[in-house]
Amino acid sequence: MGDGESAVRITGTGHASVFIETSAGSILCDPWVNPAYFASWFPFPDNSELDWDRLGNCDYLYVSHLHRDHFDAQTLAKHVRKDTVVLFPDFPTSSMHDELTDLGFTNLRRMPNEEVVELDGGVNVMVQAMTAPTDGPLGDSSIWVEDNGVRVLNQNDARPHSLEAFAKLGHLHGHLLQFSGAIWYPMVYDLPPAAKRAFGEQKRERQLDRSLRYIQDVNADWVFPIAGPPCFLDPELFELNDVFADPGNIFPDQQVFVDFMAEQGHDNGVVLLPGTEVGLTKESIDIQQPIADVPAFFTTENKLAYLADFQARQLETIAAERASWSHPEIDLFAAINEWFEPIMEQADQISHGIGGPVLFELTGPSPEEGPTPPVVEEIVLDFVNRTVRRPEASDKPRYRFRLQRRLIEHLVFIREEDWVNHLFLSARFEAKRIGQYNEFVYTFFKCLSDERVNYVEGWYAEQQPDAEDIELDGWVVQRRCPHLKADLTRFGEIDGDTLQCMLHGWEWNLKTGKCLTSAGHEIRATREAGDSEAVQA
Repeated sequence: MGDGESAVRITGTGHASVFIETSAGSILCDPWVNPAYFASWFPFPDNSELDWDRLGNCDYLYVSHLHRDHFDAQTLAKHVRKDTVVLFPDFPTSSMHDELTDLGFTNLRRMPNEEVVELDGGVNVMVQAMTAPTDGPLGDSSIWVEDNGVRVLNQNDARPHSLEAFAKLGHLHGHLLQFSGAIWYPMVYDLPPAAKRAFGEQKRERQLDRSLRYIQDVNADWVFPIAGPPCFLDPELFELNDVFADPGNIFPDQQVFVDFMAEQGHDNGVVLLPGTEVGLTKESIDIQQPIADVPAFFTTENKLAYLADFQARQLETIAAERASWSHPEIDLFAAINEWFEPIMEQADQISHGIGGPVLFELTGPSPEEGPTPPVVEEIVLDFVNRTVRRPEASDKPRYRFRLQRRLIEHLVFIREEDWVNHLFLSARFEAKRIGQYNEFVYTFFKCLSDERVNYVEGWYAEQQPDAEDIELDGWVVQRRCPHLKADLTRFGEIDGDTLQCMLHGWEWNLKTGKCLTSAGHEIRATREAGDSEAVQA
């Protein structure tokens, strides 16, 4: 960097966490160190040896959302000063605000959505809050920072339908975004191995393509892939790590994505390891890596050896976590009945969207060796009659979840209102469904409180049909995706009579208007003028 150039300094602190130093002070983003989701996820690479007391002595704290690989309560409580200014996204529900105040944070500054705010010292920031039911646990966000003309967007794993709000603020010099998987699909589904591998390959391709589209949208000078992948150190889950030459693995690492970018003509990707330091100006970049050969670290042989060593260090932690899950004193059926039925009664649109029973098959703990543990209890959530009951012979469950009973015991014990954020991301279950993917099922399990279910029901009720049409490959279709309002002029691709929105991979049959990915979400589509075949859905 030349003399006198203003610079933003970015230090990689693991996964989605970064430490941004500006002329107005430092911003610690999404610190995550401890295992998450029933000790299934660990940061990769290990970031526990960083000086978290120094990092926690920050001027500002930004936590993008409540997913536990972003909101690490233990690290926040132990290391981050409680009088720091929290740049708080304008979320519609109180969950994250309540958790931060319970941890002792006293200076929460709610950021007006998509408005540039000047911090003390002249640095500008803008936070974009996402509030659809499918955004994180009812909320995700991104933060934009500008210091003396140097602009950085930390998108983490937010998936807005457009980055226009940031692009119009000026050319970006740094862009941090997710690229790897952060879901349980298709690994947990009861599918033939070949089908599961094929679905995994599609998922991997889509998530890489989605990230590339975001990169192309803002065309930043430098791109930093973050927010993934986690690593899986429990022996039961170790096969989920991308070290076994499985083309269907959805957890590619940072080097894989940087190489993918280069193959697509973008040679501006930078791997952020824990401890990587970057000085970024309008004209230049200075990168200091904590190891001599970054690509060599990610070779299969070296990565596998690293994970095996990391696993050995964490087996005691995993055992302690496992020991904390069992609560045999809980009458599980009675507790679920008392908790869920009032929520189901309020969930008009969610219950209608599910339209059938959901079955939980609960087993004993998994043995270290031997057959799959037997089912010890079954619970049905009947979304037609809005009751919690035992199975009946006539049941045809829309979804079936099989998992250890003690996992549900623990969720009941801690009264966890978002099971997606604890249970499903753990991948410690098996799922089977009849028919298409149904987003209402997983939305319900984010809404296990009066506040959450009422917000989501209101959100669904307020959605209006999209009135604007576009022409796309011989079809006139509504401009906005029926799923999450993505702009189909940018994300829509047509193959024959099928439209796919590349933001999340959802598909529609344009002849019928029916969604091929999930129940509901019909699309409006007609052939262009002069074509004899048309549909209005």
